Amino acid sequence: MTTTERRRAAAGRVREAEELVVRLRGGFAGVGVVLPSLRVDPLSFAGDGPVALLDLGRCNLDTALRLVQVLEGKAAGHDG
Repeated sequence: MTTTERRRAAAGRVREAEELVVRLRGGFAGVGVVLPSLRVDPLSFAGDGPVALLDLGRCNLDTALRLVQVLEGKAAGHDG
């Protein structure tokens, strides 16, 4: 793979990661959860074989509790 091809592939992964961040923000907002540090991890694109990682970031205890409640509610919804 040439340098130009690697750059194009990396740019495509960056766009995909950014789109997923937007979708995650929207999904979390739809259930009342805001993760203020949600972002694409820029360091995950360093090196020859970049792997796109999303950083869900840090959150306070209230946000963590809300996230757990949402996840437990979803799990309960699937079981019942």
